[in-house]
Amino acid sequence: MKTVLIIDDEVKLRSLLSRIIAAEGFEVLEAGNAKTGLKLAAQSEIDVILCDVKLPDGNGVSLVPLLKTANPSAEIVLLTAYGNIADGVQAMKNGAFDYLVKGDDNDKIIPLISRAVEKSQLQKKVSQLEQMVGKKYSFSTILGTSKAILTAVDLAKKVAPLDTPVLLTGETGTGKEVFAQAIHQSSGRASKNIMALNCSTFGKENLESELFGYKQGAFTGAVKDKKGLIEEAHQGTLFLDEIGELPLELQAKLLRVLETQEFIKLGDTKPVKTNFRLIAATNRNLQIESEEKRFRSDLYYRLNVFQIQLPPLRDRIRDIEALTQYYVDFFANQINKRNLRIDPEFLDKMQQYTWPGNIRELRNVIERSVILSDNILLPESLPFDIQQAQHSNKNNTMSAFSINSVEKLHIQKVLNFCKGNKAETARLLEIGIATLYRKLEEYGISSSDK
Repeated sequence: MKTVLIIDDEVKLRSLLSRIIAAEGFEVLEAGNAKTGLKLAAQSEIDVILCDVKLPDGNGVSLVPLLKTANPSAEIVLLTAYGNIADGVQAMKNGAFDYLVKGDDNDKIIPLISRAVEKSQLQKKVSQLEQMVGKKYSFSTILGTSKAILTAVDLAKKVAPLDTPVLLTGETGTGKEVFAQAIHQSSGRASKNIMALNCSTFGKENLESELFGYKQGAFTGAVKDKKGLIEEAHQGTLFLDEIGELPLELQAKLLRVLETQEFIKLGDTKPVKTNFRLIAATNRNLQIESEEKRFRSDLYYRLNVFQIQLPPLRDRIRDIEALTQYYVDFFANQINKRNLRIDPEFLDKMQQYTWPGNIRELRNVIERSVILSDNILLPESLPFDIQQAQHSNKNNTMSAFSINSVEKLHIQKVLNFCKGNKAETARLLEIGIATLYRKLEEYGISSSDK
């Protein structure tokens, strides 16, 4: 039932309005002064507030912002004994839905309340959707407890509230867009757009028009003005995925936008001001790309203010169980398969596989297995290459002359030399710490091994 709050110190009028409104199926709450009205507005689910302008402890026009703060989704209609245009204009500026003259407009009350209720309900739905989107793309949805992923999340949380450009690096399928969305949703720009573009999906001409927009007549087929993503991202975030694929000419234009905060649309002569936060992502090594003149070094340094390396799934073996369970539940719910269980051997095979396609590949594999399975996910539902997967440390034999054997022995010697200090071991081996951890697990090496 929709609820209307009446704030008026005239008892007879308040009672009359209450009867009229209640007769139309609304629940009605009453308050005789501003203080009580504010308290009810803060404590109750209210759709519409009818508020008198002249109250014993306040002015209804000035009360509008306070009521909106107490109950943001409620619509406010002011009641006045006199048709004071100035009050009406100020009330609307303060956020009121409308205003009525007492007595003369009783026949307009119900239609006006109905329209206000519709707007209130719409506002509540929008708020719910915003909360759902915020939750969907929050950091809490990034699954995993491995050190590699927790480090990446911690870095992202620290930079999210700032306007600092972020460069997300890592293999394809490691969740770069999920991180970009989470950073945006945790920033001060969350209420504005995040505009995403995959730079590898367009040719140079289309990329330029997608980014910068164009004026009518700029080229054949430009029948009307079009806003580019840079303009659409104003006050929000621009996410450029696979930025390593951006042509050199467009790299120069993007760099100019970042430096001047303005751009010129195709076919136009006037610059357009813009203010956006840039998040870029790539699976390439942009430092090497810039050294080999395939990526502008000045743009690389501009992007690389705050880099976050997303770990491949093979370096997050302990997270595979949680990811598997999540996607099993997700796809089972989609196709009405309840209480699907995971066979331990199924999970074991998932953890032995190296996942070249990372989380994206895992998601697709789980969807396939859920479709094929009835009550339990068995190894037989997995693709053949995953069924056959084995870690090196699970092989029956390892030749003393194999590369793996030599590498294992060398890592063990360096680890012993560093007295178990893995960071120093990785430095001497000239490999990343994540790679060292993966190899330690792969070869079954611990820092206490001799």
